[in-house]
Amino acid sequence: MAVRIVQFGSPRTIGEGLRIGTVRRPPRGVPKTEFASRNYYDVWLPNLAPSEQLLKAGQSAEDEKAWRFFIKRYRSEMSRPENSRVLDLLAALSHQANFSVGCYCNDEQHCHRSVLRQLLAERGATLA
Repeated sequence: MAVRIVQFGSPRTIGEGLRIGTVRRPPRGVPKTEFASRNYYDVWLPNLAPSEQLLKAGQSAEDEKAWRFFIKRYRSEMSRPENSRVLDLLAALSHQANFSVGCYCNDEQHCHRSVLRQLLAERGATLA
């Protein structure tokens, strides 16, 4: 059992399980009924996405200083009790079930999902 960190729209792997959408907004131009069939996500969980303002800061980060600022602020947002509890839940579930979390970004190294991976690992999640 494990949690995978994925890019939405990518083909699903065998045994991947439920895809959880940790994004601020649903995919544009895609009917809600097709999110899962087009390999985006099965369930939307936007509270693990960066806030709108922080999302824009992360997308426009052009150097390491700006990216470190994003990471620090995203970690701060995820330390709020309502988000921290969800991260704890996902870490615990990773020992019992296969599922995945992710977003749309092409480059995981400059995407909140790289930080999400770290946050889950710090909570003892089993990562694929």
